[in-house]
Amino acid sequence: MPKKAVRAAFDFDRGNAVSEVVFPALAQAQGVTISADGSDVTFIVDHALLLELSWFDAIAPYHPKAVGIFSNLGRRPPSENTNRNKNTAVIYASYRILNKLIPEFSAQWRNMMNSLGLDPDAGQENTDTAIGLGNLAARRALEARSKDGMNRFGDEGGSRYNTEPYGDYTGYVPVNTAYQLRNPSRWQPAIVSNNNGTFTVQQFVTPQMGRAKPITFDDPSQFRLAPPRDSDHHNLEAYRRQANEVLAASAALTDTQKMTAELFNDKFLSLGFAATATVIAQKGLDVEKTVHFVATVEVASFDTTVAVWYQKARFDAVRPFSAIRYLYGDKRVRAWGGPGKGTVDDITGKEWRSYLRTANHPEYPSGSAALCLAFAQASRRYFGTDAIQIAVPWQAGSSKIEPGVTPAHDITLSWNTWTGFAQDCGMSRLWAGVHFPASIKEMAGFAPQFGERAFTFVQQKLNGGR
Repeated sequence: MPKKAVRAAFDFDRGNAVSEVVFPALAQAQGVTISADGSDVTFIVDHALLLELSWFDAIAPYHPKAVGIFSNLGRRPPSENTNRNKNTAVIYASYRILNKLIPEFSAQWRNMMNSLGLDPDAGQENTDTAIGLGNLAARRALEARSKDGMNRFGDEGGSRYNTEPYGDYTGYVPVNTAYQLRNPSRWQPAIVSNNNGTFTVQQFVTPQMGRAKPITFDDPSQFRLAPPRDSDHHNLEAYRRQANEVLAASAALTDTQKMTAELFNDKFLSLGFAATATVIAQKGLDVEKTVHFVATVEVASFDTTVAVWYQKARFDAVRPFSAIRYLYGDKRVRAWGGPGKGTVDDITGKEWRSYLRTANHPEYPSGSAALCLAFAQASRRYFGTDAIQIAVPWQAGSSKIEPGVTPAHDITLSWNTWTGFAQDCGMSRLWAGVHFPASIKEMAGFAPQFGERAFTFVQQKLNGGR
């Protein structure tokens, strides 16, 4: 999908700063920082929470009734309820948040401001101007989420020196090592090649996410989820059956499934551009409606991830690659044979790899399936319809896993309902070999409630609720 450059000729009076300024600037930075295995999902939802909800707070004063999520900045006169003011407030809030969260791109954020004719050094914080509201909303958002459990600045858990942003302070230690599968029911860190002769052992990424403060509920333990019974190796028949389902999906991989898996592995591309940017354009949303929609799906995404990560840490379930190696070892299986190899009959269990690199956290439940289901439900409720037209073109050979090979011909992935979009998102994790079927199926009754909660929460804020 092409990435746009920030346009200098932005129209503050008729344009949309979210889709025309901030999203394109983020796309340029995100293209550098996207992880190969989708392990950045917790960082994406955390960054988006602060960024996108600060927009909501920055423009709430221009709304007849809305109150902010992290701060209440009062009410401005109706005469100031202009697109120019709302765009300005959104851009300044973005500038402050992005510099705090992703300071390595500070030169790019500054260039964004300069290209728009805005003063990046205008640091006033007040409730009388759009600049002041944007700056103040950003600071209040950061303050409100300080010490919220995410450890985004490395200052939680008692750390004082040499802090590690997003570092684990929970004391999580895997039962298995990368070299020894002591318990075949539990998560095993993978050994990941850096493609330069060096290798890295995975660590559970942000296990503290399940302790982070959610927006629409108090404690993720209040949500019931059945345990992953088929992942219990003592029930060998079920354990083998679900491993065989992954192998069957691997052997039957099509170009469409491969590219669908690659799309949904990149949450910034799939949920950000393919879904969010598409609906903004199709619905012709102005900056205010865009901010309200984005706030709704972001609250859904963040709270879903908190609930899912709580369950991941609770169950600590085995990934397919470990189970398949345990079950089949030196035995031959039928499966995808690796980049450019197609389906083969003589690959051993120890040689088998998932199409996508397995992410560095326990298997159950599927975070991708949950996110897409919650996102879809929040979107359905916001727009009052399941209908959407999403189309993502892929050129022949554009695969990151099989460059120059897949897809064999130009293809376009398309969906006309949020339901279909979310279903394929979940199934792509089975096709890619990184999740068992139950991890995906169980999310159908678990994840949509967070989309529902998010919609209700944001609507309450728009109606002046505290």
